[in-house]
Amino acid sequence: MREFAALPPAFVWGAATSAYQIEGAVAADGRKPSIWDTFCRVPGAIDNGDTGDVAADHYHRVPEDVALMKRLGLDAYRFSIAWPRVIPDGRGQVNAAGLDFYDRLVDQLLAAGVTPFATLYHWDLPQALQDLGGWPARDTAYAFADYAAVVAARLGDRVTDWMTMNEPLCSAWIGHLDGTMAPGEKSLARAIPASHHLLLAHGLGMAAVRASAPRPAEVGIVLNLSPIEPASDRPEDVAAAHRADGHTNRWWLDPVYGRGYPADMIATYGIEPPVQAGDLEAIAAPTEFFGLNYYFRQLIADDPAAPAPHGRQVPVEGALETAMGWEVHADGLEQLLLRVTNEYGVPKIYVTENGSAWADTPGPDGTVEDKQRTAYLEDHLAACASAVAQGAPLAGYFAWSLLDNFEWAYGYDKRFGLVHVDYDTQVRTIKNSGHRYAEIIRNHRAEVTAPVA
Repeated sequence: MREFAALPPAFVWGAATSAYQIEGAVAADGRKPSIWDTFCRVPGAIDNGDTGDVAADHYHRVPEDVALMKRLGLDAYRFSIAWPRVIPDGRGQVNAAGLDFYDRLVDQLLAAGVTPFATLYHWDLPQALQDLGGWPARDTAYAFADYAAVVAARLGDRVTDWMTMNEPLCSAWIGHLDGTMAPGEKSLARAIPASHHLLLAHGLGMAAVRASAPRPAEVGIVLNLSPIEPASDRPEDVAAAHRADGHTNRWWLDPVYGRGYPADMIATYGIEPPVQAGDLEAIAAPTEFFGLNYYFRQLIADDPAAPAPHGRQVPVEGALETAMGWEVHADGLEQLLLRVTNEYGVPKIYVTENGSAWADTPGPDGTVEDKQRTAYLEDHLAACASAVAQGAPLAGYFAWSLLDNFEWAYGYDKRFGLVHVDYDTQVRTIKNSGHRYAEIIRNHRAEVTAPVA
């Protein structure tokens, strides 16, 4: 029986990373601090006092890491570009050495037969722009468009697949409302404008990429979504789940797909986003694809004492949980793929992140026997195949992550990689899940090229 039989013949098999989580070299070749460099210096902000200063040292190990991608048989690699490496002050002077790094990366990927998928913003705002107001300031969206134009002009002769924003929810809600991610603020009055300017940056960035890239570009946005369910059938919990869906899903999907901001959520927040003439049209400009990041569903109970949207996530009784404390629920990925297909009419979808953290420890022979990650991968790919069989236009899957890396506020304790990284020596070892992923890719290629009997 064919594995994941419904996946299309041209399915893109990939893996993903982000700049701050793997590159290191935070002061090399003209790079200046980002908000994450600053946040890592806040006492208690990051587990174990870890920083991204070295991370997986990818900046100095690109040939080795590209060779790993080739060994895994990847079709594509999703990486992010560090804004403070390219334009260290956020606006103005372009750092040639920073652009040169990504130029070399793209060339090495193409030489290895790996298609580059570039993300322009994965949370590492230049600190200089934060000092001028950050994402709550409208000017940051304009600065992003200028940065996007610079990168697309340089790399767009070879890179044709672009993502503007990665998970603006995290930047806005977790960075400005919960305060557990950079820049570490706790203010709804700043989180709401930050959310709007992140989406505006997406719209302006799309236009900038299309205008500046030498070749036709496919451009999309990446959102992290969760299926939301009420903790009980009490009306209060049902209403709380609807608000949580607005906070997590509809606040982001609706503007991108032409519906504007949900009126019920504006009422819940009590704050209007600072929309100006033409903003919603820019945000809703057509995308060639949608990037879906999926990790867990949310079971929501009403909690009037909690900040807006006044609900709290409760654990699922008896659920298998990853090292992050996240429920393993592959059906949720299928639900979301069908939801964005049926409710929003998305023409093409990539699963741009999906993965799990476990306590990986190499055995005496160096092997990393990560059976739980392997099972997670297989179950979620089966969910993808099921969604495709029901009409979801899924074009590819990017496992999170290629490498163990700096996991934001969790530091280095949480490992998501298909490849184990020894942070003391920087030795890379493909885990058994990585070998299984490579086998799945080989099998799929063999199946779609096999002659029909």
